[in-house]
Amino acid sequence: MEITISPELLSLVPGFKMGIIIYKDIEVGSSPQMLRGRLQLFQESLYFDLEEKQLSDLKGISEWRSIFKKTGKDPNRYRHSAEALYRRVKKQNYIQSINSATDLNNFLSLKYEIPLGIYDLSHLNGDIIISIGTEDEEYEGLNGRSNSLHQLIISSDEKGGFGSPYVDSVRSAVTEATRDAIHLIYLRPSLTIEEGELLTESVMNMFTQIHGGVGECQVIGE
Repeated sequence: MEITISPELLSLVPGFKMGIIIYKDIEVGSSPQMLRGRLQLFQESLYFDLEEKQLSDLKGISEWRSIFKKTGKDPNRYRHSAEALYRRVKKQNYIQSINSATDLNNFLSLKYEIPLGIYDLSHLNGDIIISIGTEDEEYEGLNGRSNSLHQLIISSDEKGGFGSPYVDSVRSAVTEATRDAIHLIYLRPSLTIEEGELLTESVMNMFTQIHGGVGECQVIGE
């Protein structure tokens, strides 16, 4: 499997880079108490921090808002997934446990202030390209509706789009039946490649500590 970033996206967003992790032989299930407790406590801590802050004060949130602007998507109408999580926390509408993979993904998104996506490899085919969606592209999203991918950053395989920092598709969702997965980390362009590699490796190690299996990681882009 080859994973590439489109030249158009690299031109529009200087420094654009992605952390990529491939997991094999993992076990997804109910979150261990340690993860559920850590996610809950972190949200409670963030809630009090956010009483004295605007979301625009958070570097990761604001940087990803600017990326949406560069690709032509209004960040006031289309919230990237990390900002959507922060908005829930700010309203004390805390994220509930779903499964170990999704819970950890949400925790990491809050921790690093960036979108992350994790996808079941058994539902993907061929090479993956990260690009900007066109007017005729759409998919059924985890938000329960059909989503236009026009001007969104999307990840696509031979079947079409399956993931985005806005909302992911139903087709590629990780479940308790997932054994092999791919983690896409939407790194901040302001990070160096070396900083991105350290963050990606940290995510991989945390994930395999909970889910077992093995992982291989890399950073692609500028």
